[in-house]
Amino acid sequence: MRRPFWRTKPISQAAAPETGLHRVLGPWQLIALGVGVTVGAGLFSMTGVAAGQYAGPAVTLSFMIAAIACAFAGLCYAELAGMIPEAGSAYTYAYTSMGEGIAWIIGWDLILEYTVNASTVAASWSGYFASLMHEIGISLDPRLLAPTGASIMTSDGQFVRAWFNAPAVFIICAVTCLLMCGTRGSSKINMAIVALKLLIIGSVTVICLPHISAANLHPFIPANTGQFGQFGASGVMRAAGLIFFAYIGFDIVSTAAQDSHNPQRNIPLSVLGSLVLAAVIYAIFSFVIVGVVNYQAMLHDPNPVATVLHSLHIPWFSALITFGIALGYISVIYGLLMGQSRICLSMARDGLLPSLFETLNRRSRTPWSSHIITAVVASILAACLPIDILGKMTSIGTLLAFIIVCFGVMVLRLRQPNAVRRFKTPGGPFLVPILGILSCGTVMLSMDIMTWIRLALWLLVGLGIYAVYGLHRSRLKHTRH
Repeated sequence: MRRPFWRTKPISQAAAPETGLHRVLGPWQLIALGVGVTVGAGLFSMTGVAAGQYAGPAVTLSFMIAAIACAFAGLCYAELAGMIPEAGSAYTYAYTSMGEGIAWIIGWDLILEYTVNASTVAASWSGYFASLMHEIGISLDPRLLAPTGASIMTSDGQFVRAWFNAPAVFIICAVTCLLMCGTRGSSKINMAIVALKLLIIGSVTVICLPHISAANLHPFIPANTGQFGQFGASGVMRAAGLIFFAYIGFDIVSTAAQDSHNPQRNIPLSVLGSLVLAAVIYAIFSFVIVGVVNYQAMLHDPNPVATVLHSLHIPWFSALITFGIALGYISVIYGLLMGQSRICLSMARDGLLPSLFETLNRRSRTPWSSHIITAVVASILAACLPIDILGKMTSIGTLLAFIIVCFGVMVLRLRQPNAVRRFKTPGGPFLVPILGILSCGTVMLSMDIMTWIRLALWLLVGLGIYAVYGLHRSRLKHTRH
């Protein structure tokens, strides 16, 4: 079992094969993909929950801590992307550096990360969609706006149990249909939506700046309640862990290597570019949100921007921005579902998943089967689970992927020091990777025990599937024999 688990794919073999995908994405499309995914639910939904439950006004620090940890990991991603211009992100990097078993674990982890993140964003989108409908005088049945079994209050003051989150299911299915139409056309739509999203963020920031109250920012770091993670320094770290998934966008960029004209140049540039832009946006915008509305009013608020806009009493502006945010969420779900399909495609091409996941539609050259399966699973999760559980699962999965990528850089520097690298992490082979491991590991350790248990159970299920299927069907195994 040991030898198969640790067998590695040569870099030349990882970079060579063609998937049949159309290479239509340049650096600007890739940066738009990264920013489009990064600037989404983490900013428009989890800011309120992270501030209200864990960090208070210091949620801005939480975003900055997460960004620093991501910067180290982003540099490692950039180095590996310049060496291995293949779709698959951390999965492919682990396969070439640490072995098939580790690659399977990270691939299985990425499947969790992308699917659950898409569900998280869809659940948040549902809240903004309901708010928009309310603005134009349409009231939706509250039993169709919350996860299954949640206790909600109807318009007549009675408490009932929710059925499922219907708008979340709708948006996942709609974006899946967009992806199935083809990468070229859908990427143009995505770029337009990202531009609109950035315009919205700029507009809200300018309008809200005069309304920031110093009272809402004091104390900047509320005193700890006596329980780890409940405000204070530990609360800032706990919030960083909750919102870490907000920075998944640059990871999504690396899954699109086979969709890019010149991946060895475009992927490193786009990874770092999208990360820097997103970090600046998060720091400024989160500060504005907690400055306008007291963090205690956002304890369980999945739609903090809508709350901030309502407090300004500018109805037309509130409705316009809510519509823009709801539309902007499409780019987030688009990138996540696209990244998920590329991970499954890479794993299927290596024989670790059934060939169904690498089958492309003849006309659009997109993996229809993978898109449909992902949409079904993500829809079920978004319909039935609370957004805070979904967000934590996405964050811990993202952190694990980042740590393995950092290890991968060190391993390849030792095993293949003369391999061509279009980009190198500064400070030698160990400084940045070790800082990435330590920073991501610290955030990971701050997360609650139930999130760890869910991750462990998911990985155990994955190892069972690998032992039964992937270990014996691996194409690398048959190539070597």
